[in-house]
Amino acid sequence: MKYGATIYLWTAGWSDDSLGLLDHAKDLGLDYLEISIGDEVRFTPRLTRQRAEALGMELIMGPGGEWPFDCDISADDPTHRQKGTEWHRRALELVAESGALAYSGAIYGHPGRVALRRPPADEYPRTAENLHLLAEHASQLGVKLVLEPMSHFRTHLVNTPEQVMRLIEMADHHNISIALDTYHMVTEVRDYAAAVRTTANRLWRIDACESDRGVPGGGLIPWDTLFAALAEIGFDGYVEMESYNSSIGDFAYERAKFHNVCPDGDAFVREGLAFLRSLAQKFGL
Repeated sequence: MKYGATIYLWTAGWSDDSLGLLDHAKDLGLDYLEISIGDEVRFTPRLTRQRAEALGMELIMGPGGEWPFDCDISADDPTHRQKGTEWHRRALELVAESGALAYSGAIYGHPGRVALRRPPADEYPRTAENLHLLAEHASQLGVKLVLEPMSHFRTHLVNTPEQVMRLIEMADHHNISIALDTYHMVTEVRDYAAAVRTTANRLWRIDACESDRGVPGGGLIPWDTLFAALAEIGFDGYVEMESYNSSIGDFAYERAKFHNVCPDGDAFVREGLAFLRSLAQKFGL
């Protein structure tokens, strides 16, 4: 398995001044970083790619920055669906130019948009159609498209392993994989082992997050159950730590983290990595 972390453990946004973070992450024992992109994020893709390649560090990118609400491939308004498809296509091109392996997130909708209604009959079909288009574009660019189910507090569209598998089956494209986030699963999944088995043939990454977004271990996540299931399916993918650094001004508050779970990104990674590696060793991963 390969271990990584989001840049948000150390910084509120990526830029050309952030390149040293790749060196730092490697020194901490990480194999990759996830860089969040969005309309406010400005950097030179070539420089990021060159630095990562020189270090032997891998990159994942996701739409964690500014993402207009009217850019949503699942929206009722067809104009918004078209804008969403175009926005993600541009993002994928940036991802490819930066040398990242994958574009990952709640690409099927828009985090923060929760429609309090019975889903329309055409919502999944139209979303799947657009996902197919994006997956094909990503495939041509050499980028993997990775979908992350989120809690019902963040989206109404894809909350469970069964839902993400249904959507992928409808999208009908080989270039779509899954990231399961243990934090989001707390409110949606009763059986973590069953979640792993359900998504086994598409499971690419585990976002190893504690129930409070703190350091993995010591919270409500059934880590032994999860890692035993990962061993059962022969998982050999990516494992990522996520949180928001609470020592950077109001950054953590702006990300709805109102308690101090990540005051120090380095300490977070050292403790979390030791815990996750111990689990991997325990279960033969």
